[in-house]
Amino acid sequence: MNASSDFLGHPKGLFVCFATEMWERFSYYGMRALLILYLTKHWEFSDAASYLIYGAYTSLVYIMPVFGGMLADQILGSKKAVTYGAILLVIGHLGMTIESNEQIFYLSLALIVSGVGFLKPNISTMVGALYEEGDPRRDSGFTIFYMGINIGAFTATLLCGYLGEKVGWAYGFGAAGIGMLLGLIIFLWGQKYLEGLAEPPSQKYKDKMSGITLENWAYLSGILMIFTTWFLVQNSELVGQLLGGFGAVFIGAWLLYALFRCAPEERDRLIVVGILILFSLIFWALFEQAGSSLNILTDRGVDRVIFGWEVPASMFQSLNAGFIFTIAPLFALLWIALAKRGMEPSTPIKFSIGIVFVGLGFLALVYGMKSSSGIQTGVFWIIIIYLLHTLGELCLSPVGLSSVTKLSPQRIVGFMMGMWFFASAAGNYVAGKIAEATASSSVNASGEVFDIVQKQAFMDVYTDVGLIAVGCGIFLAVITPLLKKLMHGSQ
Repeated sequence: MNASSDFLGHPKGLFVCFATEMWERFSYYGMRALLILYLTKHWEFSDAASYLIYGAYTSLVYIMPVFGGMLADQILGSKKAVTYGAILLVIGHLGMTIESNEQIFYLSLALIVSGVGFLKPNISTMVGALYEEGDPRRDSGFTIFYMGINIGAFTATLLCGYLGEKVGWAYGFGAAGIGMLLGLIIFLWGQKYLEGLAEPPSQKYKDKMSGITLENWAYLSGILMIFTTWFLVQNSELVGQLLGGFGAVFIGAWLLYALFRCAPEERDRLIVVGILILFSLIFWALFEQAGSSLNILTDRGVDRVIFGWEVPASMFQSLNAGFIFTIAPLFALLWIALAKRGMEPSTPIKFSIGIVFVGLGFLALVYGMKSSSGIQTGVFWIIIIYLLHTLGELCLSPVGLSSVTKLSPQRIVGFMMGMWFFASAAGNYVAGKIAEATASSSVNASGEVFDIVQKQAFMDVYTDVGLIAVGCGIFLAVITPLLKKLMHGSQ
């Protein structure tokens, strides 16, 4: 990489990827902040039905990148895949501004899911390709890229949330679409700075099958993804069945490979990776209540008046990204300081701490709900749960991908990464089922009634999941010596 192509010590292409991903995350989190409220208030679906649609949608968002990444690796290359995904996202977000047709709404969700599937895995691949093997700037580059994600999430939940709830749903969703359009324009403009790294892997994309080029077959596969998602979002129970089936296949393949195709040391490390992935599913199932049940509770059961202004419920989802801005650098310094003293926690212990924090967040919120004198809970407790959940995320999420790549045999690291993202997808679906348990028949479709019955339903569910999470975190900590032995000292 030429020094002349650098900007602030990094390849200029990094900032093209940064801006593209920032606007993609802006569009995604802007829409996510409004979705559950849109389902219950505009379409007047029941809480239970809305939670299942939301859970199916968010789980599919994590499944489709597996297919989008494969098509890019084999045929399209990152540039074509990201461009195609961005176009689908723009159409999907703008389709969300049409409030009068339910099928257009479902189709718009499907377009967004498929667009994320093509864009998200491949924009990250491009960031890695900008740095040569052993380049000491790589970790710093990914940190800058990660900040783009959180800038997009933070600003989107504030702007799109405000516009959607205070001005009109179409304005909130439209702002998300405009953001993605800006991302697409920046990506196409900045191609010269990517220095050909995003081109197709070979000339294979020009080959023809049945008179159609493989490139066009890849695009047609994207259309198939859209209509498959459109069907599944409307039949969310099938998503659970598919996840169960794929989960059985993943677990079976993982165990068979570990037991029969690996040397003892590789086998032991692969077992550790599988256990950590399982615990990550538990974490995401609870953490992802933010966009569903926690959003509904904030809207109906929290006193959101701050300095005389009633803050829209969706805007509170910006707290997670805001806390990451402020706390992540402190965590980085903490781990460095502990490492110098030989006291840095091992990967399983970090996972354990993360899961305990997510459980404590729910228990703290339940305490706040119980201590409130009326139906409404003080806004302080919503801030506390987001703070504790962010602390948990910073303990678990950054080390998760690293542990998968570090402990998995290199020849199957792609498969294990697929398991990691599959666990995120499954966690999002389970999150929808957990949220469904908070629904109460005492609340009408549009959520105009919030009484002690639904408040108690939230407290019961949140108490249960909070205690389960703390218990799982403690259990993981207890078995950590065994896991460390299996890892043979690898941290």
